[in-house]
Amino acid sequence: MSTVLTGRRFEEVAVGEPLPEVALPLTVYRLVMAAGSNRDFNSIHHNTEYARSTGAEEMYANTSFLMSSWERLVRDWCGATGRIRAIRGFRMRSFNFVGTTMRVLGEVTATRIEQGPDGPVGVVEVAVRCEGPTGITVGPGTVEVLLPVDTSQNEESA
Repeated sequence: MSTVLTGRRFEEVAVGEPLPEVALPLTVYRLVMAAGSNRDFNSIHHNTEYARSTGAEEMYANTSFLMSSWERLVRDWCGATGRIRAIRGFRMRSFNFVGTTMRVLGEVTATRIEQGPDGPVGVVEVAVRCEGPTGITVGPGTVEVLLPVDTSQNEESA
């Protein structure tokens, strides 16, 4: 039995290409589930009164949830054929509070082909950031993605 992977190929990518935005409404339910799923039981992520007692205006999303939002953006765009190699520049600038909608945005900033152990591989750099009602809340940073390269053109000309 074989598995067919679907998704983007390196040849389909262009520098300047925007990734489809991911909008995440930050509900109490979502933040509670995120805190439980990544075992971050700090009350600032699921308890309004406690968060306010620490000086925050409301409970807010945790680091693992925010990093996973970057991965979601890139994986939705590249599909199962892509592999995330690196995340750089992930920096929280301000809180992503419950009751707001966090937007995750990205754009292809660079592409290149590298020689991998199994042949050429396409490397795509995507600039990613999270935005809330007051502007950028996380990033900007870079997610480096590996995509398959169509080698059939080289084989035909050989």
